[in-house]
Amino acid sequence: MSVLGKPVVRAAVYTRKSSDEGLDQEFNSLDAQHEACSAYIASQRHEGWKLIKMRFDEGGISGGTLETYAFPVIGNMSVKEINSSHILRILSPIWVTKAETAKRLRQRLSTVFKYCFIPRKTQSR
Repeated sequence: MSVLGKPVVRAAVYTRKSSDEGLDQEFNSLDAQHEACSAYIASQRHEGWKLIKMRFDEGGISGGTLETYAFPVIGNMSVKEINSSHILRILSPIWVTKAETAKRLRQRLSTVFKYCFIPRKTQSR
């Protein structure tokens, strides 16, 4: 599939705020981040970029866990190469000693992997 003769690049917006403060507002920081990123993706339509509809918002969670624990194990790998043994290598060292961190890291990894495996709609001509 192509857009304006360019291959389609499916783009997702991942928004994050490290505290819960202000997330109960009608228009909050996550909404502002999503709006700005969506506008940028729209500006790249001529390059084939297409925003996927699903939102990936995480409020009240620090982003350091991916960098600290996941990237050293899978940071240079393709998603297709990652398997359960890699996830165990990431989570096992902290599962008992830092249970809440491990839980949040597992949730974040799950969110990333869910996006990577969203079925793509195809059009037949």
